[in-house]
Amino acid sequence: MTHRSVTLLLPGQGAQYPGMAVPLYEDDADFRAIVDETLELMGEEGRLVRQDWLSSDPSRPVDDGRSAQPLLFTIGYAVGRLLEQRGIRFGALLGHSVGELAAATLAGVFDLPGAARIMVARSRTLDTAPAGGMLAVAAAPEKVEPWIEQEWVDLGVVVGAVNGPSQTVLAGPEAPLLLAEQALCDVGLVTRRVRAREPFHSPALEEAARTFGEAVAAEPLHLPDVRIWSARTGRPLQPHEALDPMFWARQMAEPVLYWSALTGLLDDSDRVLVETGPGNSLSAPARRHPSVRSGRSTVVCLLPTERGDCRSAWTAGLERLDALGATWTANAR
Repeated sequence: MTHRSVTLLLPGQGAQYPGMAVPLYEDDADFRAIVDETLELMGEEGRLVRQDWLSSDPSRPVDDGRSAQPLLFTIGYAVGRLLEQRGIRFGALLGHSVGELAAATLAGVFDLPGAARIMVARSRTLDTAPAGGMLAVAAAPEKVEPWIEQEWVDLGVVVGAVNGPSQTVLAGPEAPLLLAEQALCDVGLVTRRVRAREPFHSPALEEAARTFGEAVAAEPLHLPDVRIWSARTGRPLQPHEALDPMFWARQMAEPVLYWSALTGLLDDSDRVLVETGPGNSLSAPARRHPSVRSGRSTVVCLLPTERGDCRSAWTAGLERLDALGATWTANAR
């Protein structure tokens, strides 16, 4: 058997849905312990997030960034730690938006208590964020941008993420984003609202990012002990970036270059790509990459989409990793 390096894919805002990973929390004591530790470290905010997550009548909707962000961080981090307990060693980590903070924590840039404080601060900065959101468009950026009026750009509508060759996400305040959405629909482009109530990865979060930077600067930062491919830059994380608080803080206001990072990662070597979070938002575009389509790299999902069965998806994913030899192979970077 040819062993390929295991890379974790850790998703961000938009991947969440009500009840995500709850059956795993109920069934697996180790997963539950990691989740509980992480959310307890977030104090009252974390306890509220857990209460809402496990409730059929939450006080805040799961798409609210103050709920979705800490939950996606916690689930991604906990799945990564659980895989490590099973003997899997990661060759690289690639996170999308808040998933990059989970990747950094798994790699040791932040310790867990520091990461918990950072996540609480990130959530609190969203209290001052304007109403807005994100819009997925089934087209390349160069086919989207000509239809966006300069007036809307001046009001803060930008390309917030590029997730694939024909997967562009616009982000910005609600009023101009609505106008952009209508214009794109009028010319026949397929659009879909991302599950977000805030204008992540747009200039509308510049002030929030500056405030967030003060919280990140209060924590010790370390060089990662696992290679991180940054979706902020589209390339491997550099040492000076890992140690720069504003690199991590400004991420919430900067575009996500997921496809560039994924392409660099897969051009670097063949991989077993393991998505840690719900929704398959990162594995779906990865399956379209030539490296995966050719069979040189492969994708394993551990949690299902909203309509899937969590228990069967988790079991099938672990069995797939076992079949690939991932549970006993120490992987090169």
